[in-house]
Amino acid sequence: MSAEQHKAVFTRVIEEGFNKGNFAAWDDCFPPTIIEHQYGMPDTLEGFKRAVAGLRAAMGDFHLTIEDMVVDGDKLWARMTGRGVHRAPFMGMPPTNKPFTITVFDVCRFENGKIVEHWGVPDRFALLHQIGGLPGPR
Repeated sequence: MSAEQHKAVFTRVIEEGFNKGNFAAWDDCFPPTIIEHQYGMPDTLEGFKRAVAGLRAAMGDFHLTIEDMVVDGDKLWARMTGRGVHRAPFMGMPPTNKPFTITVFDVCRFENGKIVEHWGVPDRFALLHQIGGLPGPR
């Protein structure tokens, strides 16, 4: 696959699944099982769909904006901005209705046109601080 094809698959994952909740679109983007390196995320496509559906439910109006993407061979790196509002229980916190903006970094490895391995690094500390779960920096 070309770099542009890798970018198109990743963009579909973000736009269709994360931003619109159309998880059926992911069936062409991932195999049934993936190698997942993000803490707390499942290693199956169905589990990943459920986890992101829960995130979308907790964080109303959740939206990811792709800021940068770089492809090198079978790997893609992306920097994104995530925005939303804390509308339901999340990480043990009751809803606060506070908005947040965080940075998210993803790395994906591709085989045969699908994402087979994923590393996700959302700035959870910034998220928790913005929704009232952590004190601010001194």
